[in-house]
Amino acid sequence: MGKAFDPVTLEILWRRLISIVDEADGAVARTAFSSLLRDAHDYTCMFTDRKGRELAQGTFATPGQSGAMALGIKDLIGKLSLEGYRPGDVFITNDPWLLAGHLNDVCVMSPIFFQDRLTAFTACVFHHSDIGGRVSSDNQDVFEDGLFIPLVKLYDGGVLNEGVMEMIRWNVRTPDEVTGDIRSQIAANHVCAEKICQMLEEYGLDGLDDLADEVINRTEKSMRQSISGVPDGLYAAEGIVEQMEGKEDIVIKVAIKVDGSDIEVDLGGSSPQVDWGGNVVFNFTYAYVFMAMKSMFDPDIPNNDGCAAPLRMSAPEGSVVNCRFPAAVAARMQIGHFMTEIVYRAMAGSLPDRVIAGSGGTPATMNVFYGRRKDGNPWHAVVIRGGGMGASSGNDGPYDYIFPANGANTPVEIFESDTPLIVEKREILTDSGGPGKMMGGQGRRVVFRVPDDEYAPIPPVNLGIQSGRYRYPPEGLSGGGNGAKARFLVNGKKGDPYGLTRLNPGDRVVMDAAGGGGYGDPLERDPEKVQGDVENGYVSVAGARDSYGVVIDPETFEVDRDATEKLRASLKKE
Repeated sequence: MGKAFDPVTLEILWRRLISIVDEADGAVARTAFSSLLRDAHDYTCMFTDRKGRELAQGTFATPGQSGAMALGIKDLIGKLSLEGYRPGDVFITNDPWLLAGHLNDVCVMSPIFFQDRLTAFTACVFHHSDIGGRVSSDNQDVFEDGLFIPLVKLYDGGVLNEGVMEMIRWNVRTPDEVTGDIRSQIAANHVCAEKICQMLEEYGLDGLDDLADEVINRTEKSMRQSISGVPDGLYAAEGIVEQMEGKEDIVIKVAIKVDGSDIEVDLGGSSPQVDWGGNVVFNFTYAYVFMAMKSMFDPDIPNNDGCAAPLRMSAPEGSVVNCRFPAAVAARMQIGHFMTEIVYRAMAGSLPDRVIAGSGGTPATMNVFYGRRKDGNPWHAVVIRGGGMGASSGNDGPYDYIFPANGANTPVEIFESDTPLIVEKREILTDSGGPGKMMGGQGRRVVFRVPDDEYAPIPPVNLGIQSGRYRYPPEGLSGGGNGAKARFLVNGKKGDPYGLTRLNPGDRVVMDAAGGGGYGDPLERDPEKVQGDVENGYVSVAGARDSYGVVIDPETFEVDRDATEKLRASLKKE
């Protein structure tokens, strides 16, 4: 029999575990070199028990990393027998098929020893802004994506493997930043290990095994209770994901079988893997399927191994959602982020109040910039941006939001300090949110230029884009309208958002993120809400009339009640 915990002590210890990971998370914010980590928070810290079962992750973890890690860490730990680990060992890898799906996501993992006994593992995955390679979505295979690091010891019993660090330095464009971020990962793991040992000593525990069993079992029970409230049956949907010009669209099919408290997700019938970087490994696909399930069924309970226990997923090997090595995977979010949305679509009929419409931040927009400054020194920066979030049955979608990923929009000030580029404009796009009883979030425009004065960089400035929604807008739900599509313009002309764009001094770029889909009939939206939308600049006077049937005076912004009633009656007949 394992150690029993009274409810109060269990809750304290459970929350303590999460606070420990959040403290490690905070250490990253203070020590990371890259703005992609410090400001956009594209990283995840977590720890497991000694069996590799996830116990806790950071509150602001990124779902694609945390969900993939929960699967992958078990495999990594199994590479050695438990007797093969020593205090001071640190492992590093960025194998996409073992972890989070592309080479930029580098994992650093460490065993945790307490009283000379292996008791847990701690790991963090950082999205490194630079991993070498050809920075473009249209790469043909993973060898073009950058440096591939198999699972190796970075520290052996506390001794740094200088050869591994030198190998990394000589394969990236900004070695000081990359190695600095790796040291930040090591620091985060150290914080996690130190605080876990303090907790065990404080509460007189000899390890985490009993606590892990209790936490994981209770979480699984809670998740299963929620799933049991959904009628048994088969729920299906499919989605279309755009490819680059001239190629067939990608089809993602999902069939969800609910059987009591168990869920089986089958992705059979999805398109085969493609000859560019949008391919998704099994772990990353699983991560965003799990994200949908967790958010629908039990969003408030903390994430750990118990949450995933009721879920089983299958995906055909060689498909775009379970690609084979050596497929290019650098832009896997361009397809992988859609998994959550398609699962929502399948479950919308049975769970209408627990899903949202399509989001303009699905997929997130990631811009990779690199080149040389006027003095010849290299520079490299990655920024991520969101669009309008889809509306739900009870709320409008927030604007400028990254969903289902959990990053943050990079501030203009940081972008300008990290690059020689100038941001001319950043604004919310009027009429970009999908109309509905609940309105989709607004899209966002960013305009930047390459200076052509004494601060001009050495041409070219290289821009690699990972994004979407240029041809197909985020869809509304339950009668809601679609959000506005994305746009990418270079000097006023349509650019290629799927390849590598080379910019010169004086070039000006406009990037519009898509708006979120609306939810419900737009003619049922409260006219006073529409009035507020117009006053805030979210909807134009013409948009209020045409999309919502609300007549508003363009000078006073007052609603004409009689004209609105007549117009809505006419639109309903149509």
